[in-house]
Amino acid sequence: MFNDYWTYIAGISELGYSGAQLAALAVCISGGSIVLSHVNDSWLFSKFTGATEGQTLKTWTLMETILGAVGAIIGMLFFVFL
Repeated sequence: MFNDYWTYIAGISELGYSGAQLAALAVCISGGSIVLSHVNDSWLFSKFTGATEGQTLKTWTLMETILGAVGAIIGMLFFVFL
């Protein structure tokens, strides 16, 4: 298991990206991971705010999709210009 980790690190380092580009890549991945994140997170949001299930799915899904898309776009721009 530990040897697999170093294999991945060696593979990433061979790409020749700078540290800033790798950070931007991480932002892109994390931004994309929250798009349409509505099942577990919206349940928690509705319990704290008292919103109905329909209200929560509409607001939370939209907010998470916008947040993820903007994060991914910013990450892509930073990746290109760094």
